[in-house]
Amino acid sequence: MRYFLIAGEASGDLLGASLMSGLQQLDPEAHITGIGGPAMQDLGLQSLFPMDELSLMGIWEVLPKYRHLKRRIAETAEAVIAAEPDALIGIDSPDFCLRVARLVRARRPDLRTIHYVAPSVWAWRPGRAAKMAQVIDHVLAILPFEPPLMRAAGMTCDFVGHPVATAKIAGPEKAAAFRDSHGIAADAPVVLCLPGSRRSEVSRLAPRFDEALMRLRDRVPEIRVVLPTVPGVAAMVRDMTRRWPSAPIVIEDAEAKRAAFSAADLALAASGTVSLDLAANRVPMVIGYDMAPLSRMVIGWLLRTDTVTLVNLVSETRAVPEYLGRNCQPGPLAEGLQEVLENAVARRAQMEAMDLTMQRLGKGGEAPGLRAARSVLSAIREPQSR
Repeated sequence: MRYFLIAGEASGDLLGASLMSGLQQLDPEAHITGIGGPAMQDLGLQSLFPMDELSLMGIWEVLPKYRHLKRRIAETAEAVIAAEPDALIGIDSPDFCLRVARLVRARRPDLRTIHYVAPSVWAWRPGRAAKMAQVIDHVLAILPFEPPLMRAAGMTCDFVGHPVATAKIAGPEKAAAFRDSHGIAADAPVVLCLPGSRRSEVSRLAPRFDEALMRLRDRVPEIRVVLPTVPGVAAMVRDMTRRWPSAPIVIEDAEAKRAAFSAADLALAASGTVSLDLAANRVPMVIGYDMAPLSRMVIGWLLRTDTVTLVNLVSETRAVPEYLGRNCQPGPLAEGLQEVLENAVARRAQMEAMDLTMQRLGKGGEAPGLRAARSVLSAIREPQSR
């Protein structure tokens, strides 16, 4: 079969790669085209254009790029029509993917349209599900509570688990080797700094995160800071850290990042799927996030939940502390980090919440990418109800 996949950011690229692996396992002759990043390209995808052009979030961030994104939407829709796939599969990035699906649906109403990652209607803008159902037939959900919400809106939906639940975790030997290679003492706390995978996130959060970690270092001088990054923002991160008073260890290599996560004792992270990577490695965390003032105001009006951290949502706890919007400042972040680092009760609560999250996301079961591929094939074979 022929598939057209669209991923717009680093987390979507990883989901896309896991789906591609599953499709290739079930359908060795699968022909896959579309848009993706390094992980999908490693499996043979030739991206229509660089994926990082789509890695934008927030009204203020998107507005300057609006005309360019509109051209890319039209270009992608034309590429879908020309490719004549059996299914169009958008992976997260709903603002881009659903606009492409709408253009394609107008010209190819018979084409099966699938979206991987349900929109977070449980958090904000619940009307999005009904609007999405106008152009999407089937949804691959990565959170266990999402299928009923998607089905109620008129789409079919399967919970396929999350790849992080079955991802390869570096063992103690790799963690020790990482410490040795960077001259980190065995008893020195390793703190991960994770300011996001989008340029707008890094430019806004990295200075606050750095100042928070400097304040934590004043109180706990022995900490070592490690900053894992992704290709789309790696050059930007390295340039920024050269100007920091005490530059962290910046790593981009995938194996080194796995080792760093395994070696870590604590993390300061932007809100997003990285909290699940931390949970898989049992790294206690503090979450910080902010947006441009206009975006922050609009999202604040629409938000329907008291937490945005996936570990809290999936585990149905509030074990992971969050500092969002105006609260995302160096002082509160540093206080939160010290509390998690030194309070055994808080760390234990996070560990329990992280273990429960991994269990609910499919740990110990079939690989989510393979489950997602089975769901895609099933959806293609089902008669269309439209």
